[in-house]
Amino acid sequence: MLLGARFLMSKTLSIASAPPSATVLQDIASNHHKGIAKVVLKKGKTQLFKDGSPMVYSGAVARIIGRPPPITGDVVLVTDGTEKPIGWGLYNSVSMFCVRLMQLEDEASRDPFCALNVERLLENRISDAVVLRERLGLPSTKTNAYRLVNSEGDRLSGLIVDIFGREAVIASSAAWVEKYKQQIKDCISEISNVNSITWRPSVDILKEEGLDLSDSGDVGLADSQKMTKIVENGISYLVSMEGQKTGFYADQRESRQYISSISKGQEVLDICCYTGGFALNAASGGALSVTGVDSSAPALDIAKKNIVLNNLDSQAISFLREDATQFMKNALSKGNSWDIIILDPPKLAPRKKVLQSASGMYRNLNSLAMKLTRKGGLLMTCSCSGAMTQSGMFLNILQGAASLAGRKITIVRQAGAGCDHPVDPTYPEGQYLSNVLLRVL
Repeated sequence: MLLGARFLMSKTLSIASAPPSATVLQDIASNHHKGIAKVVLKKGKTQLFKDGSPMVYSGAVARIIGRPPPITGDVVLVTDGTEKPIGWGLYNSVSMFCVRLMQLEDEASRDPFCALNVERLLENRISDAVVLRERLGLPSTKTNAYRLVNSEGDRLSGLIVDIFGREAVIASSAAWVEKYKQQIKDCISEISNVNSITWRPSVDILKEEGLDLSDSGDVGLADSQKMTKIVENGISYLVSMEGQKTGFYADQRESRQYISSISKGQEVLDICCYTGGFALNAASGGALSVTGVDSSAPALDIAKKNIVLNNLDSQAISFLREDATQFMKNALSKGNSWDIIILDPPKLAPRKKVLQSASGMYRNLNSLAMKLTRKGGLLMTCSCSGAMTQSGMFLNILQGAASLAGRKITIVRQAGAGCDHPVDPTYPEGQYLSNVLLRVL
């Protein structure tokens, strides 16, 4: 896939060198027709952001220089205490993320074409994201569903783009993304094979960014088809453009394929199965029987259609609408058990302040799942709560669950999101997914 030829201009265009007394960013800012405000960092905070941390928290800011003062979405310089720029980013007057850094001074010196220019930066960063996925073999004849832009991991904090066949789904969770909505759409529309775009603002997160879109028609999906068909590792899926997140969890692709490789001759239970990703892989891998459980009727309707789509034996794979906890309790009372269980619940700890209460829910769910796992069987258990992954709590919770269940566990495999979900090491919060395969004794 190629973006327009203008994307290559950044490799060949340059501007005159800045005077010795000024930095490149100072020089460009001084010639800007509107003027560029400065966000001055507190003493001792500069090095953190020089080292690449992409989020400037409001508590790190000493003062803001600019008349009139910057407003949300404006380009600003981020400077040290002497007002020397260390980089530039996009300002937010409301969010705890005062500035999302886009480019550091050193990078601007090497490649000034994008400096203080959001449109050019978008073109370059999205072009780079396309190239990376191509190097990773995405898309391919067996997989055409993947993440194209992964927020901080692709240096576009607050922007996520998933590709589902010929459909691009753009998830917005930052005010600047909403401001540059059309420019982002223009860049994505130039990717070959993308025929339509769905824009999905994260309404709750954007409220914290100072934008209330709850009553806006912008939340709708009128500009896109409601359903599309994708293929992942040779298995076909229907994806609802109104489904959870962007409609499909591409981050579990590699773990779903792993389940396929170990399911032959096994009895498999998929708890919180959504549209059947793990269950379909288990059935395709030769499982004797597969049961998927979820509380969402629309998700299960799609899961059942996916059985037909893949010509799978409907006698060997079935989906049930039931609460996960209640299903497992009922199964225990009946003496049921499985060789392999997958437990992939929704995010239970969206914020650190609810970690303690969420840990109890994770522990109880996993304890029930361990009790239902046959001796020597396998439990693949997941957490998509970034706060829990980063705190290192998940493994401790699993050990607590094992004690509660009266079982012994060993770790067989640990994984996270697929390779199309790059993570900025200076922003480890982006490493949100934990996937742990346990042997249960």
